[in-house]
Amino acid sequence: MGRALLVYADGGSRGNPGVAGYGAVVLDAASGDLLAERAEPLGLASNNVAEYSGLIAGLHAAATIDPGADVEVRLDSKLVVEQLSGRWKIKHEDMRRLALQARELSRSIEAAGGSVTYAWVPRAENTAADRLSNVAMDGESVSRDLWLEDADAQDAPADDPSVNPASAGIGAPVRAPVIAQAMGTGAGRPDRGAVTRIVLVRHGVTSFTEEARLDGRGGLDPSLSERGREQARRAAESVSALVAGVPTRVVTSSLARAVETGAFIADALAVDPEVDADFDEQGFGDWDGAAIADLLQSVPHDLLRFRDDPTYARPGGESHLELQERVSAAYERVVGAGGTTVVVSHRKAIMCVMAHVLGLTPAASWRLAAAPGSLHAIEVWEDGTTSVAFTNRT
Repeated sequence: MGRALLVYADGGSRGNPGVAGYGAVVLDAASGDLLAERAEPLGLASNNVAEYSGLIAGLHAAATIDPGADVEVRLDSKLVVEQLSGRWKIKHEDMRRLALQARELSRSIEAAGGSVTYAWVPRAENTAADRLSNVAMDGESVSRDLWLEDADAQDAPADDPSVNPASAGIGAPVRAPVIAQAMGTGAGRPDRGAVTRIVLVRHGVTSFTEEARLDGRGGLDPSLSERGREQARRAAESVSALVAGVPTRVVTSSLARAVETGAFIADALAVDPEVDADFDEQGFGDWDGAAIADLLQSVPHDLLRFRDDPTYARPGGESHLELQERVSAAYERVVGAGGTTVVVSHRKAIMCVMAHVLGLTPAASWRLAAAPGSLHAIEVWEDGTTSVAFTNRT
């Protein structure tokens, strides 16, 4: 009999379908201690898809804590509970696919000696997951494993600066490994020649981001909001800790929000930033500045086509394939320069880099999260070996 865990999960969509996100928390059933939190934006999706996605994230987090745990999942969606309990049929294809993922996770937990049950709770008892789903709909990601932090704190020596910042001096960052440690390079790796390291950073939010408005190349180009500047400052701290002591270039897109975020990072590293406009966000043409919720109401089929058809472009804008071509070329220039480079760019541009590296289809690349102020890291060796060290670190 494994550890008893409680998963609370929720999801939401502003428009249904609209701007969507999910949240989930994992608690120790005996003590009530918070063990893990998850939240991710989903782009355009329905409430039900968001709820299923939150459930899957919560199950995955629980299985990471204890693969053979006895897990009770609590949701305020009676539909999802009844469907996964086998009492109601699942008609929608997206929900069938997500239900299959949830059932596969359940089977893996059961195969390890655990169990998974589902229970409906009123919304008033699901406030933690609901709060996280709203954070996700605002464009932010959360991935906190408090159970690991507690274990690390117990195992580390008292003078380890990662858990005792006082031992590292005033103002030392907490848990700040150098880039080679954080990106996985270590003893035992075959000799593949020199390694190029690239850290992709998404800019902080603007008023357009906060209002869920499209904001692309050739548009109004707003500056960071107050919240966005704080995200940029936090990103600069994270980057500075990650590349400490390593000579590093900073390259930004030409758009104001990336330039401003890059300035925080460049100042922290004491370098002069460079601009490469090929890392700009996609051009949205006549839709630039439009609210996604308004487009869902007025031209829902065009909006879905824009998402699903990589050749489709708005008048005066770019198709996804055109964006992919210019971003991939910019990425290859950074790889060719070698060393360590921080690239400050945009959500779709970061998706394109990851699709280029991982060989993803345009449809699959939408599954990649890139929260405002998040970090994503790639290593490329001289022999051509490439690996994604981490994504969406906030």
